[in-house]
Amino acid sequence: MDDRRTVKVSKYLSKHLRHQPERIGLALDPHGWVAIDDLLRATAEHGMRISRAELEHVVAVNDKRRFTIDGERIRANQGHTVDVDLDLPPAEPPAYLYHGTVAHALPAIRAEGLRPMARHHVHLSPDRETATRVGARRGRPVVLSVDAGAMHRDGHVFHVTANGVWLTDTVPPAYLRFPS
Repeated sequence: MDDRRTVKVSKYLSKHLRHQPERIGLALDPHGWVAIDDLLRATAEHGMRISRAELEHVVAVNDKRRFTIDGERIRANQGHTVDVDLDLPPAEPPAYLYHGTVAHALPAIRAEGLRPMARHHVHLSPDRETATRVGARRGRPVVLSVDAGAMHRDGHVFHVTANGVWLTDTVPPAYLRFPS
């Protein structure tokens, strides 16, 4: 499978497992899972034939590990705009987590903190390098440090996904450190 096809399939899966499953006739279960056979049938019926081998390849090589296969079912690990409960247990975060953004977002972040926007949670990275890559998707990245340890001590709940993304409801401005 060439790189372009891998990216195309990954984007297609993200769209339909995170945002618009109904567009191809899928119904995710309450935790975001769908039967692989149902997914492959739906993609084929909507003009995007994906083989089981291609699906497994995309899941295995995706650098962001966006998807999880569990037996005969698959789901996106996070980033949903459709209503799902990932059923992740609360987890104690490291002292600091990081968030990649762009400069034009900083005034709103300084005033309101980090909010989930269209997603269910704020996404945080375990290291600066990952946060830099995340921020770079929208332009020149700016990396914010999040005092996750203090947030946790103050009662904020964190979850960690199968691919190492940390989730929380919001990050108030007081817990953010901006680059100078």
